[in-house]
Amino acid sequence: MSTFLHVSASPRGAESVSLQIAGAFVETYRDAHPDAVVDTWDLWDGTLPEFGPAAAGAKMTVFGGGAPQGAQAAAWRAAVETFRRFAAADRLLFSVPMWNAGVPYVLKQFIDVVSQPGMVFDVDPVTGYRHLLAGTGKRAAVVYTSAVWGPALGPEFGRDFQSTYFDDWLAWTGITDISRIRFHPTLTGDAEESRQAAMAAARDIAKVF
Repeated sequence: MSTFLHVSASPRGAESVSLQIAGAFVETYRDAHPDAVVDTWDLWDGTLPEFGPAAAGAKMTVFGGGAPQGAQAAAWRAAVETFRRFAAADRLLFSVPMWNAGVPYVLKQFIDVVSQPGMVFDVDPVTGYRHLLAGTGKRAAVVYTSAVWGPALGPEFGRDFQSTYFDDWLAWTGITDISRIRFHPTLTGDAEESRQAAMAAARDIAKVF
């Protein structure tokens, strides 16, 4: 039995196209995998812990081989609990709208909280990073959407630091089996046709995910 986690980075609810496409994916996945445990994590629901001075201090304490104390210990426990929810899933769906050429800040916050030594990575002074989620069999699907930028458009319409950044982070964790669903309608194109194509792609991937 697989465990499926949808991580949503959009705050726009029913108006969000990334969530509409993700919804089609989840619905199809449920139909194709009726025994799967399906969880949805809205990163805007207030459960994501901050990663401020105490958490940053805890990370460096652990990185140096120590044990966090006091406020650092509490921040570290919150980070560990967040990581465990993420790591418990063997199938991951991320809905990621483009914000100012990159990802929404709440998704960066999620990344900063879970990307901890001994959980996502280790570092060897000679060989570099060790990607601790490699070999776990995890698969990821990502819904990438944007309102202005598009692959066929020039830099005057922006640049893509959205998928380049997030794909790289997934690979850095050790998750390299990644499926991508894209919705990047041009300002003069047929947005509804593009949306339907993205919905169809999401359903096709979900059937075999």
